[in-house]
Amino acid sequence: RQFSHNELRRKFRTAEVAAVNQCSGNRRGLFSPHIPGVQWGYGAMGNAVWSGVRLKDVLEDAGLAAGALEVVADGADAPTLTGPDFVKSLPMWKALDPDTLIAFEMNGEPLPTWNGAPARIVAPGWTATYWVKAVTELTVSDKPFDGFWMKTAYRVPKGLFGASGFESQDTEQNSPLTAIKVNSLIVSPASGTTLPLGRRAEVMGIAWDGGSGIRKVEVSLDGGANWRAARFGRDLGRYAWRHWHFDFKPKAAGSQPIMVRAVARDGSTQAEQLIHNPAGYHHNVVQRAEYHVA
Repeated sequence: RQFSHNELRRKFRTAEVAAVNQCSGNRRGLFSPHIPGVQWGYGAMGNAVWSGVRLKDVLEDAGLAAGALEVVADGADAPTLTGPDFVKSLPMWKALDPDTLIAFEMNGEPLPTWNGAPARIVAPGWTATYWVKAVTELTVSDKPFDGFWMKTAYRVPKGLFGASGFESQDTEQNSPLTAIKVNSLIVSPASGTTLPLGRRAEVMGIAWDGGSGIRKVEVSLDGGANWRAARFGRDLGRYAWRHWHFDFKPKAAGSQPIMVRAVARDGSTQAEQLIHNPAGYHHNVVQRAEYHVA
């Protein structure tokens, strides 16, 4: 079955979702010992309102056989020189989730080229490797897709981060990366900033997870001995990041450490110690920033 861009937009009802799009290797550059690969810091991610049509509606209109196991997505991009074509699959339950989209717009505007124009897969709660850009072809398969970017890349030792939720791609040794892990980030002020002694200071940041939503964010001013609740900003939905704010008055001159941790509604918490894995994925250790009070 073939649909033009305009036919998709006319035939199917519009849907939208606010969601974090995060690289699987976010913070890889912070791993110690060093992990090869793109040395991402904290910024390999973004949050937007994605608008398009439900992948579920398109698949069901085309017709699904009883044995459908995975949906394979291919895009118009190609390797710069050599290498395997970037093709990914989704388990049927994720493909049929009403929040999984073929998106045409980002924050109310047509998708920019760098963000996957004219249409891309949006798989909320899962890492960006599944968000295939410039999608041109969908194939429903009754067996696990064995392309390089599924069979070889974007995998972790089995059970290291719990169940993958993608059983058809699990092996005895490893599993595919899937859901984003609960995380938080201090955005402002930057670590190293001088804070005024005895005057109100405000620390701001974001927290997010793989789709259960953020239950609470806590801040510690004493190296983790005691924790106090931050206040939330607007709730954009369970897949979106959540802004948080924390006010305090520094009472002593000198060094002031600040730590932040998030707890998701499903009870998951950030890691206290780095969970090492060969490709440097899922870095969600509690962040610590250092300030100077004067």
